[in-house]
Amino acid sequence: MNKQQPAEQPVHILLGDTDDPPEAISDAQALTLAGYDAWPRLRDAASALRDRGFQNKVSYSRKVCIPLTRLCSDVSRYDTFAKTPGLISQDYMSLAEVLALCRTAAAQGCREVLITPGEKPELRYSAARRQLADMGFASTLEYVAQVAQQVFAETGLLPHINAGCMNAAEMRQLRQVSASMGLMLESASARLCAKDQPRDGSPDKDPEVRLETLRLAGEQQVPFTTGILIGSGETRRERIESLLAIRRLQQQYGHIQAIIIRNFRARPDTKMARHPEPDLHELLWTIAIARILFGTRMTIQAPPNLSPGVLEDMVGAGINDWGGVTPDYVNPEPPWPDIVTLAAATRRVGKHLCERLTIYPTYALNLRTWLDPTLRPAVLKQVDAEGYVREDAWLTGTTDTLPSDFTLRQTGHTDPEISTILAKIDGCYRPAEAELVRLFQARGADFSQVCETADALRREVAGDTVTFAVNRNINYTNICYFKCQFCAFSKGKLAEDLRGRPYDLALDEIQRRTAEAWERGATEVCMQGGIHPAYNAATYLNIIKAVKQAAPDIHVHAFSPLEVWHGAARADLSITDYLSQLRQAGLASLPGTAAEILHDEVRAELCSDKINTAQWLDIMRQAQQVGLRATATMMFGHVDQYRHWAHHLLAIRDLQAETAVFTEFVPLPFVAPGAPIYRKKKARCGPTLRECLLVHAVARIALHGQIANIQTSWVKMGAAGARLALQCGANDLGGTLMNESITRAAGAEHGQEMALQQLIDISQSLHRPCQVRDTFYRPVSAERIQAARQATALAPVVLTEPVPVSEKATLIRPLDMQGSVA
Repeated sequence: MNKQQPAEQPVHILLGDTDDPPEAISDAQALTLAGYDAWPRLRDAASALRDRGFQNKVSYSRKVCIPLTRLCSDVSRYDTFAKTPGLISQDYMSLAEVLALCRTAAAQGCREVLITPGEKPELRYSAARRQLADMGFASTLEYVAQVAQQVFAETGLLPHINAGCMNAAEMRQLRQVSASMGLMLESASARLCAKDQPRDGSPDKDPEVRLETLRLAGEQQVPFTTGILIGSGETRRERIESLLAIRRLQQQYGHIQAIIIRNFRARPDTKMARHPEPDLHELLWTIAIARILFGTRMTIQAPPNLSPGVLEDMVGAGINDWGGVTPDYVNPEPPWPDIVTLAAATRRVGKHLCERLTIYPTYALNLRTWLDPTLRPAVLKQVDAEGYVREDAWLTGTTDTLPSDFTLRQTGHTDPEISTILAKIDGCYRPAEAELVRLFQARGADFSQVCETADALRREVAGDTVTFAVNRNINYTNICYFKCQFCAFSKGKLAEDLRGRPYDLALDEIQRRTAEAWERGATEVCMQGGIHPAYNAATYLNIIKAVKQAAPDIHVHAFSPLEVWHGAARADLSITDYLSQLRQAGLASLPGTAAEILHDEVRAELCSDKINTAQWLDIMRQAQQVGLRATATMMFGHVDQYRHWAHHLLAIRDLQAETAVFTEFVPLPFVAPGAPIYRKKKARCGPTLRECLLVHAVARIALHGQIANIQTSWVKMGAAGARLALQCGANDLGGTLMNESITRAAGAEHGQEMALQQLIDISQSLHRPCQVRDTFYRPVSAERIQAARQATALAPVVLTEPVPVSEKATLIRPLDMQGSVA
């Protein structure tokens, strides 16, 4: 820009292009905005930043407020919360009263309890000291800690505590019983604390005192909410200075969850009852400035009850959160809007209302840093892989019916960003990881758009025919020396009381099951097991030979990359040489299990002693080199996030583009109940229904042009869920399975076998044709179909007692054999 342009042009340069404003500006640059009032420019920059960070989501929390005491050591000139002992019937709410309110709130769907005691009233009032002593407490904060602990223990509500200014010891005490805390800075201007100014008589509103509390919260890694009060006498420059003071602490500690922009309201019977309230423009201007100062990642919140009728304007100014939806005891006269009204207002501006917890999504995805261990399981149980509250109670593997209000066809605004991504998909385009993450974030009408696009791609590539195989699972041993945290099937020394007794099938039992499967119309046996410490290369070869002896024409789909690695390592063979031996013995294809999530950050938590991402991919690469095909899987919904799912899909796509080794992709939603990591309360309870369907849909989109078949697992999704997946990009129902035991061990309840007619019924309910296929998606003979139709009941299985393994048996792990897969 040249020097002859108007004086305001530097601010225009500062804000950048309307569609792509800068992510951050300096303190000095921020202060120049104090005199800038070109509202459309500010609004558009703020809105673009908000959309870049939060897309089309606006969040809220369902909470109940508990004014534990209305006494306060400060004397406010402008709010009606604080009272003197003579004006209230009791100085403190009793624990019984608090619990009664919280039980009612929990029954009504609340998840958060906001506890708001006055600022250490015992320092000012002898009545407060006496009642605390009568209850057995030395301070208000000590009572707050007890109340928070009891409320969480008895109702499950997550406490958020606004307890005023605190020292480090007090904050440590409350961190153990709260999911988050908060303290409004209000203003960093010391001028406002002078005599006859708004904060005169409130020593705890001194900005240095409050900023020190915010700093201590950062040191203690407390998820913290703060903000400013506008219109009580400060200047615009002072607002910016206050926001910058918060920003400096956030840059140092990263603990500020949200910035609240609260507008001053003149209250009757206060010293500032006649003080003018800020107009709408001042509120919107300040919201926009806060967004511009804090960029894309900070939650900016403004209470909707203080500005009724202008909710859409507030969203346009840059907020992404409404705060807590509840009767507000701090501001009792303006009631909060109900959730239906709030959702409607949010939809009118093209946004989607999402529920969150008191610990915000980014922090809920990093609980080890931000939350006391006693509170983590409650958060994990309630959130999805993005950190928002799960939309419904549907659970992988156990829920038979769909949520009553669930639909694939959701209406409303769609995000242009998602439309742009979907428009690029043409069979050649490799999506970026960030683009796939954005598709996983789809909700509302965007969710429907992603699913519809995937369904159209399915129709283009695979047609309308629903395919499935008649097959049998044979899990030859449940003894395993690996310690996978998700596995509820394997039987090791630490699981002697779980998952049934250990077994190691004799070859004649494997042959019996194979022959029976063939008689019942099967074209495939799928064989996997634990990594038995006594197994060697010959063991796996002998299993294949036994199967082929029992049914020479049956397809042997067996041995995950981990089992292949194990056999090769035992014989000190290269992976390629061992795969060649397996193929010569009769192995026809590999199941793509042991992949879990192909991202070593996740594998470090789930299966740290197994083969890593590069090793898994390389074994599949070498399988193709010796003439074998394989499936690809992804087990998701535990400790992972959307970026991990995207990384996994692209790793599969890239290897497929190189090798064409994969016949299909199979999403495997995590089944939680029996999984060790879930039993230890260190994982979520599986993906949501929306997430499950999106994984099928996004897999279809991400793998378009590379993998033609997307399979849905009826064992994990249930018949109703599988039916939905077939409308979201999947074209295959897997197989009849006959003896599904791995998912059942994890707690799934959808059965161990689905009969041929049941699979046909699912496809016919969609008015689509169906076809029985073999492992390579070729039609099977009429003889095989007839045998399946006439199948008799399965004979009881025999679980062969294992031969004791020597305590001195040498256990090898992937790290011992790094060179074997290089």
